[in-house]
Amino acid sequence: MALTSSTPLQQHCGSSSMDTLHSFLFAHHFRNSYGHPSSLSVSHSNSIFSNWEVKGTSKIRWVFPRLKIYAVTRIPSDTESSSPSNSPQRLLRELADMKTRERSPRQKYKLPPKTYILKTPMDDRKLAERFLQSPQLSLKSFPLLSSCLPAKNLGDLDRAWMEDNLLEAKQALGYPLEVLNNIDQNSPAAHFDTLLYLAFQHEESERSKKARYVRIGHSRLAFLGEFVVSFALAEFFLQRYPREPPACLRERVFGLTNKRVLPYWIKVVCLDNLVFPYDDITKLKRHEREPIVKQVFFALMAAIYLCFGTTEIYRVLFEVFGMDPDAEDCQPKARRQLEDIDYVSSEYEGKNLTWQEIVAYKRPADALFAHPRLHRACVPPGIHKFRGNIWDVDSLPHILQALGYPLPMLDTIPEATEARNIELGLALQLCFLHPSKYKFEHPRFCFERFEYVGQNIQDVTMAERLLMKHLDAPGHWIQEKHRRLLLNRWCGRYLREKGLHKSIIYGEQRKQAYEENRKLRNIASTAVQQALHGLAYTVYGKREVRRLMFEYFDFEQVMPKSP
Repeated sequence: MALTSSTPLQQHCGSSSMDTLHSFLFAHHFRNSYGHPSSLSVSHSNSIFSNWEVKGTSKIRWVFPRLKIYAVTRIPSDTESSSPSNSPQRLLRELADMKTRERSPRQKYKLPPKTYILKTPMDDRKLAERFLQSPQLSLKSFPLLSSCLPAKNLGDLDRAWMEDNLLEAKQALGYPLEVLNNIDQNSPAAHFDTLLYLAFQHEESERSKKARYVRIGHSRLAFLGEFVVSFALAEFFLQRYPREPPACLRERVFGLTNKRVLPYWIKVVCLDNLVFPYDDITKLKRHEREPIVKQVFFALMAAIYLCFGTTEIYRVLFEVFGMDPDAEDCQPKARRQLEDIDYVSSEYEGKNLTWQEIVAYKRPADALFAHPRLHRACVPPGIHKFRGNIWDVDSLPHILQALGYPLPMLDTIPEATEARNIELGLALQLCFLHPSKYKFEHPRFCFERFEYVGQNIQDVTMAERLLMKHLDAPGHWIQEKHRRLLLNRWCGRYLREKGLHKSIIYGEQRKQAYEENRKLRNIASTAVQQALHGLAYTVYGKREVRRLMFEYFDFEQVMPKSP
């Protein structure tokens, strides 16, 4: 089979482009009568097919010439073709195009992020002046309050915001001006204006975006306020509902302070105008308002805690915001409860304490414990039947010697010291008595309530420690470090490093499960350690919790050795 100059294929190639020619050749297969490919020969010497070779093998191999494009032409438009190059209309049109290009903004050079710009290190003299002039080092008698102040003195824009909006915020929170104006300058309440200003400067506000010290100050307050509110409500609900397990109490706290209801509390006291000055809080989407309102709410609680204490938090929560502990939204889920055969203290019997009664309570001078009502809410009367067993003989002396108990106390009555030591020995046994042993006989067991108190006081103590230790760190960095230091696995290793895990009393079934699976013991040892912190807080106070965490267990160690 041969192609000559008179074939339709050559006539078609002469009038079409190379792309059409390629598709035409690929579309036609030259086969003989038996269906096998036949040889293709090109006889026209002047045609374009002279550069192609087709071999008569089982597969056809096409060899195409390399064509180059030397020029590209464009068809002129009707206006360009009609007007000559020197016509006035064309010159006016080019002048208008030139002015349009000049009016359009030029694309600026995009600078690299500030995080990638290397700055010269600050010399020792400037660094010393910066720290000495910082408000964080101005209060020696209140180190926690001083660590939450801004790293720099407030500027003119900050004072302008305070003059315009701070009066409205104080009135919404129920602070009369006469009382705040007569405050002593050496008291913590003298810095309430500065902390209240930082509480409203969330990460989306104008000042927070421009001033780094304002942004960091707000994040540090929000970090502290979350743990402070959780601990204050836990202490309140433990005394209000002495027969409920900690699981129900956690659900009540979550029902009052979860991120979905916090915008409602801010709207009730008319503080939404300060949080969102240009937007309506009811028209914002959930992901736009809930994180910001959560930060502002907890920062407000931290500012109140640092200046006025925990008692003022109760007033703001239940009186100003109007939180109702008996509301339907914060009620715990229905559970199958076992029969509660234990007693409750006489001051809790038949009534639910209000926040006014808890705030107005004054510790007696001859009280055995630092927080007697909270201790009685955790250890009800009638639990002395657990004393006098084999644990008191084998394990209690070792634990008392390891923890350094009982601590020396200045008691005017010797009987008070003896009674405290007896109660301390009973409470230590309850902290090491796992619920798997007597949970069915005593559903409201003391171990879980001590654990609940210890978990919250442990979080607050570690948060305060990190804030005072890292003065220039932002809140999210401290929060991550806080989480890593109090991780359950490491808390259990702190207890096991001292060898105290050998004194834990388990039920037979749980003990067998721990022997088969070694990792399950982390949860139990963590719970025992938190119960010890709760006992130390109720008996000796917050100072003893700091001693256990940072001197005895050494929570800030890098890697504890596992026994």
